[in-house]
Amino acid sequence: MTRLALAFALALGLASSAAAQASCYADYTASQSDPYDLHYGVAEIRGDCTVPAATEELRDRLAEAGWQLLVVRGTFDSAGAESRRTDAGNFYLRY
Repeated sequence: MTRLALAFALALGLASSAAAQASCYADYTASQSDPYDLHYGVAEIRGDCTVPAATEELRDRLAEAGWQLLVVRGTFDSAGAESRRTDAGNFYLRY
C-alpha cells in the first residue's frame, strides 16, 4: 500500500509540475498615435494565464515600445498561439 501511495504522489507531483510549466499566450490589439497605427499580436505571458494578468503585463511591455494596449482578447496554450501566427504576422511573439 505504501508503494502505491508513493507512486500516486510522484505521479501527481509530475503532473502538477508539467501544468505549472505550460506556456501561456495572449492575443491583443494595440494602437499608436504618432503616426496612427493599429496592430493585432500574440505575446507569451510570463505571469498567471488570465486575461487580467495578461492585460497588466502587456500594458507595460507595449508602452515601453510606444504602443497603447487596447484589449486582451484571450489567453491560450501553444496550440492556440500557433493557430494565430498568420493573423499576427510581424507581431507574433514580438512583445
